[in-house]
Amino acid sequence: MKRQPLVLFAFPACVLLILATERMATLLLGTYPASPDMWKIWLALHPSSGMVWQQVDVYLGGSMVLDFALLGAALGICWIASRARRSAAFFLANHGILILAASMIFIGGRSQTASTIAAFTAPSGFRFSLMMDFTWLNCLLAVIGVTACAYCHLAYVRELGMRVESRRVRIMALQRDF
Repeated sequence: MKRQPLVLFAFPACVLLILATERMATLLLGTYPASPDMWKIWLALHPSSGMVWQQVDVYLGGSMVLDFALLGAALGICWIASRARRSAAFFLANHGILILAASMIFIGGRSQTASTIAAFTAPSGFRFSLMMDFTWLNCLLAVIGVTACAYCHLAYVRELGMRVESRRVRIMALQRDF
């Protein structure tokens, strides 16, 4: 199986596109505050990605130009990593973006009022609750993230197997020559 760089790049691009769309919706909401469509888009995207931008803006000084430059640099790094010869690059890029997406979901889950709260009891009797929003965006991110992770692992294992097979053939050729 030959790995497809576009498939490896799809999940990081999707997450970065969501972050960019939220920034663009925030910018357009400032320009057109009376537009109900802009509010719908902003309200759908802001709970998960807005909390990430609040943390980033502390370090970047609240500049949207720097936000877009950061997204462009991250997109370029992920594209280069997905096309790299070494499989560790795309492995790390996909898993780094998966951690970012999970943090977007979990941080955004605590910022919403309408969430699904499930209560669990540990074997020791301690009760705790798990809070997670099952919005369309969070479900889409979770499904695409798990799919990208599975494909990444499959591609990594297949490439590892091809390298092992190549070494095995070389060792057999050396043994035959001796």
